Amino acid sequence: MPSTAIRNTQYDPATRTLSVWFVPSGNRYDYAEVAPATYAAFRKASSKGRFFNEFIRDHYSYRRVA
Repeated sequence: MPSTAIRNTQYDPATRTLSVWFVPSGNRYDYAEVAPATYAAFRKASSKGRFFNEFIRDHYSYRRVA
């Protein structure tokens, strides 16, 4: 089932950067030092928004990408 909050994600294992595009704004945020296991669990989560809020938001440094 598609997420109502998260439009897309991308992960770069070389830099451990998780990129997240959000539905309402279309903005992209990059989260630093995300473990591969965390990204794998994020991809498998039945609720991407709930997983993001519980395990990613407020746990990793991030920056908005223009």
